[in-house]
Amino acid sequence: MMGTMRTQTQPAPLWQNWARTARATPRRFASPSSEAEVAALVAAEAAEGGQVRVVGAGHSFTPAMVSEGLLLQLDALDSLEWLGPPEADGSRLVRVGAGIRLRALCRVLAEHGLALENMGDIDVQSVAGAISTGTHGTGATLRGLADQVRGVRLVGATGEVVEADQTRHRELFEVARLGLGSVGVLTAVTLRCVPAFSLTADERPRPLGAVLEALDDEAGPVHANDHFEFYWFPYTDIVLTKANNRAGAAGPLSPVRRVLDDEILSNTVFEATNRLCTGVKALTPKVNWVAARALSARRYTAPSHEVFATPRRVRFREMEYALPVHAVVPALRAVNTWLRHTGETVPFPVEVRFAAADDVWLSTAYGRDTAYVAVHQYHRLPFARYFRAVEDIMRSHDGRPHWGKMHRRRAADLAPVYPRFDDAARVRRAADPEGLFANEYTDRVLGAAPGHLGARGH
Repeated sequence: MMGTMRTQTQPAPLWQNWARTARATPRRFASPSSEAEVAALVAAEAAEGGQVRVVGAGHSFTPAMVSEGLLLQLDALDSLEWLGPPEADGSRLVRVGAGIRLRALCRVLAEHGLALENMGDIDVQSVAGAISTGTHGTGATLRGLADQVRGVRLVGATGEVVEADQTRHRELFEVARLGLGSVGVLTAVTLRCVPAFSLTADERPRPLGAVLEALDDEAGPVHANDHFEFYWFPYTDIVLTKANNRAGAAGPLSPVRRVLDDEILSNTVFEATNRLCTGVKALTPKVNWVAARALSARRYTAPSHEVFATPRRVRFREMEYALPVHAVVPALRAVNTWLRHTGETVPFPVEVRFAAADDVWLSTAYGRDTAYVAVHQYHRLPFARYFRAVEDIMRSHDGRPHWGKMHRRRAADLAPVYPRFDDAARVRRAADPEGLFANEYTDRVLGAAPGHLGARGH
């Protein structure tokens, strides 16, 4: 990892994200070891009229982190800064460096008898990156990760350090906790964490029709489980359902079964089947049919973070849309119809998750209970036609795209689906009037930053 002094004097190498859908060659790359270094670097770049973006694990599928000027990596800002006293419900506030990865954060929390209330299924992201792009898990009564944020510390456009929360700089806090890093560089995040808990995971294949019919049922799987999601294999009538609940009597998953399921089947064999479909596209329906019917049920109990997260070693591209819950069934049926009509090669399952409405300004679940539909494509296969067709379907159902996953939307057509979009734009203009923290992606989806187009010719 390059040190700060070197990155100030030498060009950075080519950087690209995990999915290989974004790349950049910034003028400088820096890995500061303190907040003071971050502030100095930001102030220096601002004085030059440059550009600052921050990269974590590079798990965003968009060019959100691309910079032509300074690219910061905050891996060194990964310490536990402060642990608050227990509340009546056992929850505690925890302040950590914004560069800490979710996997490391979960280990730190476990050491103090704590856990995140909910998580997505990937834990390699930095905390700053995960909240800034709207990362979420699943659970009809639970909200996304940004909703668990109670305060932030960030370096602003002149290099000043600002603390923001629900009482101090309230509007800045709203855009800082979910706003693509468009108002400053997060250096610390305060999270509400809950007492550590275990989950009993119940995973089993079920008929697609039966699952869809039960989605709107108040006694159905979405509402009957703490966390529920399912994976549908295109060209089949089978889904893999995953229901995770607090407590339960199941034992731990045996090491042999975990390696077989999570490493050999979900990664090694899955990579092989995707390569097979890439080489012989006509085999895709048959391969998906075999894969769906090869699934077997499993039930086990483990610490929450070990159940939430699963290893993902097969490289893919992804688009995800947030829909009103009532729209998920007709939207999935439309996707199924399009796939069967076109015969598109899609060996990856479609993932469906759920979340409660929240009040985070730019959250995809703002103001409405939400169903998330995520489509994936193996990295060696073309994705444009598939994603375009799915996006058209999702837009017809008032869908909102995930900020960190692939889509074609622009600020002009995103603004009407976010009631606080104009407020977020106003805060962004005030916090970053010269567009220091802007790039082409933020300009496209949030609107052009003042002075950004003229200053940099985008």
